[in-house]
Amino acid sequence: MLQVLSPKPSGAKLDARSTAMSPRDLVESAKSLVRRRYLLILIIFALSVVCGAIYLLVASPKYLAQAELLIEAKKNQPFQQPQQMLAEATTDSLAIDSDIQVLKSENVGLLVIKELHLTESPEFVGSRPGFLRTLLGLAPSSAAMSESVLQQRAYGVFRNGLFPRRIPGTYVIEVGFLSTNPELAARIANATANALITDQLEAKYQAIKTGSDWLQDRIKELREQASAAERTALDFKKAHNIVVDKEGRSITDQQLSELNTQLVVARAASADTRARLDRISEITKSDISDIDNVLRTPDPAISDALHSDVINKLRSEYLDLASRSSILEPRLGHDHLAIVSFRNQMFEIRRSIFAELKRIQETLKSDLNIALAREQSFQKSLADVVAQSQSTNQERVALKDLDSNAQALRTIHDNFAQRYTESLQQLSFPYPEARLITHASIGTKSQPNTTMVLFLASANGLLLGFGIAFLIDLTEGGFRTVEQVERELRANCLAVVPLVNIPAVTTYADNAVPKRIEQGGILNNVISAPFSRFAEAFRAVKVGIDLAAMTSSGKAKTIGITSTLPNEGKSTAAANLARLIAHTGGKTILVDCDLRNPSLTRALAPGAEIGLLDVLSGKCHLSEAVWADAATSLLFLPMVAQVRPAHTNEILASLEMKKLIATLEQAYDYVLVDLPPLMPVVDVRSTTQLVDCYLYVVQWGQTSVEVVERALSSAHQVYEKLLGVILNKADLETMRNYSGDGDAGYKNRYYERYGFDD
Repeated sequence: MLQVLSPKPSGAKLDARSTAMSPRDLVESAKSLVRRRYLLILIIFALSVVCGAIYLLVASPKYLAQAELLIEAKKNQPFQQPQQMLAEATTDSLAIDSDIQVLKSENVGLLVIKELHLTESPEFVGSRPGFLRTLLGLAPSSAAMSESVLQQRAYGVFRNGLFPRRIPGTYVIEVGFLSTNPELAARIANATANALITDQLEAKYQAIKTGSDWLQDRIKELREQASAAERTALDFKKAHNIVVDKEGRSITDQQLSELNTQLVVARAASADTRARLDRISEITKSDISDIDNVLRTPDPAISDALHSDVINKLRSEYLDLASRSSILEPRLGHDHLAIVSFRNQMFEIRRSIFAELKRIQETLKSDLNIALAREQSFQKSLADVVAQSQSTNQERVALKDLDSNAQALRTIHDNFAQRYTESLQQLSFPYPEARLITHASIGTKSQPNTTMVLFLASANGLLLGFGIAFLIDLTEGGFRTVEQVERELRANCLAVVPLVNIPAVTTYADNAVPKRIEQGGILNNVISAPFSRFAEAFRAVKVGIDLAAMTSSGKAKTIGITSTLPNEGKSTAAANLARLIAHTGGKTILVDCDLRNPSLTRALAPGAEIGLLDVLSGKCHLSEAVWADAATSLLFLPMVAQVRPAHTNEILASLEMKKLIATLEQAYDYVLVDLPPLMPVVDVRSTTQLVDCYLYVVQWGQTSVEVVERALSSAHQVYEKLLGVILNKADLETMRNYSGDGDAGYKNRYYERYGFDD
């Protein structure tokens, strides 16, 4: 078969195809849409442009005036704290957006309306009522409206005409106003900018005043609370006899500190005295002769004793005698009288020193007793003060809480007083957060923008025209182009048969000759108009059949011709194709196998009394039932039934039918079988064992794509043997607008060169 793609497996849907379109396909589709619907698109485009022009003629011109406001990023206010200046050093985008919303607010709008007396302007409150309301006297006048209603109406117009925006990358707000009066537009833009500044000052003044009033009340309340807390602390001190110094310490705490210090000093003195006494006692317990070592090298323990004038004098004498003795003794000898005298004197000095040490020992004992007594006295006093302090600890804790509360309240009071002073300073020196840097001049014409209106009207006209054209295309059903047939059905489109307005039957070839096929009408158009595109289409079908016969080893002799639904022209196609083949010299027989509706028999052999069923039943021979065409030598086997057959599919699938087809294949080169439509009846599915290939006739622009796909999907064996599709009853003039190459393939002048006369 000459299918574009291999047949699908059983059960597969025919529409499993890619819907992706390349940019070139989209362009071609758009061009094709323009060719088909150019008149509709032009009409809609022209109407849209005319509407735009009418709007330009009737619309009142409006003028735009613009003023510029600078939002201060650094608010250098008098008496402002450095930390506040640092915190307010930058202004974020949200603050500027908030200022834009304030410009649109009712407060600012009413300020401008009152300042410029806009309630007296016809543009703001003098909107024209409808003709019917004016005629009936239902339209209220401006004088009859209350001031609040006029202000609200004026504010609505003001809000619609105001266009504030932030200039990107800056802290500047552009305040624009649109009005029919250019001077009024400039005045309103400037007044709106000034109204924002006034509103900010008023809002800041009110906020500071409200805060100052609240701070004043709060300061008074805090002053009373702090005074009450301080009085409570003083009363508590009096009640519990608690006396404290400037630093908040009580006398008991001072006594404890002093007694602790004195006790530590007393204990140190006692320990020192005891240590000196112990060392001297240790020396005095030894022999007098042992004191010589002490005199020569005294230890630190009795250094204080050696500081005595008596001991120092005796020690000097002793050391002098010892020195002289040590010098003379080696020369005079140990027993010399002078040496002995020195030793006696030294002994007396040691005894005197020993006696002086005894006296110092007694003195240290007395000092130790005094130090111990003093230490005990300090310790007793400390114990008494500690006992007294422990008895007043609970009162002191309560007093501390009272003092802390009073101090906290006093600190809060002082902070609020400082804030109150700052708020009074700010109230005296208000500073706005915005300033007007550019005053609006007389407005320039802004609306309507002629270029923009015409551009939008043209663009909308084109979009609307294309949209409506596209919707119309979507509502159209059926196959429109060869490409669509091959894409949707994945089968070759063998020919496009143009629509020919000729009656089905006009005249007889020869009424006197029995069993002669009628010659006139559309069924004989390939013979009566051989140089027409109608005939050329069937020649293309014959070429397809011949090519299929060559590529399939001659198995394209029995050809079934069917369609999806009735009235698609399958019988007309079968008759013309059969006559064309027979006219070219091929032995051809046309068999009407539409057992339920033999329309071909009624057209070609209306007087037939016997036909296919009689041959199958053996009531007559094939030669007795066949009709002939004198012009083309075509043979036709009609279908005649005295009683409407019930099981036509069984008849077509019968053994007798197979034998008949086999006999016809042996006797003829081409066996064309006119079959019933595929969708209403199942007869065609019973012929798959009889027919070598099928020709599928589809009416151009009428038969739904989905219906054709469903019909072929339900008959897989028919689809597998599908030779090709004949797109029938095509309007070539319209069809060329659906083709991707435009009208190149369907222009009559190309066919006229080769002798076509249609």
